[in-house]
Parts: sequence; structure tokens; C-alpha cells
Amino acid sequence: MSHPTSQSRPDPAARPRARQPQTLANLVAVYGLLVVFVLVMAVFGLLRPASFLSMTNINAILVSQSVTAMLALAEMIPLATKQFDLSVGYHAGMAQVLIIGMQVQLGFGWAESAALILALAVLTGFVNGALVTWFRIDSFIATMGTGTLLYGISNWFSNGEQIVGMDLPDSFTGLTQIWHGLPLPALYVAVIAVILWGVTEMLPVGRNLYVIGANVRAAELTGIHVQRHVMGAFIASGLISGFAGIVLGSILQTGTPSVGPEYLLPAFAATLLGATSIKPGRVNVVGTLLSVLVLAFSFSGVQQLGAPFYIQYFFNGGILVVAVGLSVYAARRRQRAATTGNPR
Repeated sequence: MSHPTSQSRPDPAARPRARQPQTLANLVAVYGLLVVFVLVMAVFGLLRPASFLSMTNINAILVSQSVTAMLALAEMIPLATKQFDLSVGYHAGMAQVLIIGMQVQLGFGWAESAALILALAVLTGFVNGALVTWFRIDSFIATMGTGTLLYGISNWFSNGEQIVGMDLPDSFTGLTQIWHGLPLPALYVAVIAVILWGVTEMLPVGRNLYVIGANVRAAELTGIHVQRHVMGAFIASGLISGFAGIVLGSILQTGTPSVGPEYLLPAFAATLLGATSIKPGRVNVVGTLLSVLVLAFSFSGVQQLGAPFYIQYFFNGGILVVAVGLSVYAARRRQRAATTGNPR
């Protein structure tokens, strides 16, 4: 028999939590990257208005950073499940070598070369997923090993030398031209971003990825097929990485085996930095794109002020360290808010 006092006191856990007000700290956490981007454009626009804000400079940045943006989006998908894909840079580098080499050395058309490369990209993603899900190899080790193998294939195919793209068809080099004032590579990024945003924010399969990343056991108990989703995440990452390599080949019009790995750190840094904004504590499409733009335009502005070329490595390395710290803090803050209702 229960006591009257226990019946008269409502259970605090049963009461609906009041909606937390949007404090200044919350607003900064959500829109911080957007504010930083506006400040970067304003400051460097005032310091170098003729060059920094010119359409030539903006289009050049959008083209050069399109590959980084695509690889950052590719990295974002496995990271949503708390898995790493460190092969994205090597993957793009191999695709870039193959798309040029298959045309120049083997006489293939660019369309059939691209189809074969995308099929190989799906296979590579499948191998990464199999190593992680079936053989239970840590994703950091598995994808680094796969990436090194892809780097070896790039050097084997090119004999470690640059393959010069001679007499490439206009239909291939035109993949990166300006279309109605917008660089086509930026349009590819926009299409991929919209698709990923729709999948991760609107569809159950995308939300399942975040559930897996939050708690694998809880995901299994709710009926989510964890292995299938993780495998799909790696396959999607591989497919986008392969496509990014094809675009890179069209931009450079050469097959350079050493160019791919240098994209890994900027893409990884951008993805982690993006997890600190818009949806703090989890990787997201809009935050990832904003971080790519912030890093790209910041570096461009610093260069125009006379900074040496090697400042880029300080940028990428420093941003990676800061992004990891901020993303961990944002994740803990998000978890605390979900469990206690108090984000502080």
C-alpha cells in the first residue's frame, strides 16, 4: 500500500522539461562558424578589396577547394557512425591518376574510364566496410592500410611519375569550367551536399547513422542493422572520394601520384571543425561546408597579405587540434543537455 505523500508528489522525471532558452552561449555554439566566415570576408575584403572580393579570386577558391569539400563530405558519413575513413585522400589521388592514365596510356574514353573508377570506388568502400564490420579491425588502422595500398597502386600505375594529359577531350576538361558564372566543381559540391543533407536530416537511414554513432548497443536494441549501415557509410564515402578524384583530374589535367594524400588533413580538419557548429557535437553537412569556406578564404586572405606558402600547414595542423578539442567539448555538452536539460 503506497503512502499518500508519495502519491501527492509528482515524479520530477515524469514532468516534461521546459524548453531551454536560446542563451548567448547556445547561439555562439550553433552559428559561430557562420559569424567567423562573415568576419573573414569582411576583414580581408576591407584589407584587399580589389583582389580578395574579385570574382576571379572567389571562383579560383571555389574550384581549388571543391575537392577538399567533397572529401570532407565523404569523411563525414563514416564519422557519423564514429568510424574513420583515412583513405579518402589516397582514394582521390588514385582516381585522379587513373582518369588521366587510362585515357593517355590505355586509350580509353573518359566516360568509360570514369565508370570503371567509380566501380572501383564502390569496391574500395566495400573493402573498408568489410574490414571494419566483418573482421572487426579498428577503422583507423583498416582505412589507413587501405589508403596506403591505394597509394601504392597510384605509384605502380604511373611508375611514380607524372602522367601529362595530352589531347584530353574537351568534354572531360569542360567538367571544371564556369557555367553561368558558377564553377561546375562548386555545383557538384552543392548537389552532393543537398543529397547528403536530405539523407542525414530527413530520412531514417541518415538518422540511424547518428544513433549508431551515439550508442551502438542502443542502436542494435532498437532494431537498426548496424553492420549494414556502417558498410553503406563506407561505400558512400568511397564513391564520393572516387568522384572527387575524377574532378581533380579534370582540374589538374595531369596524373600526379603524390597529390592525393595532401587532401586528407584539410578534409579531416574541416569535418571535425564542422561538428562544432550548426549541430554542435555531431558532424553535419552545413557545418562541414562552412568550415571548408572559412579555412579556404582565411588562407587566401593571409596569402594576399604576404604570408609564405607554408603557413597553410600551420593552418591545417592548428585547426585540426582546435577542431578535435571543440568537437569533443560540443559532444559532451550535447550529451549533458540531453540527460540533464542543462547544457552548461
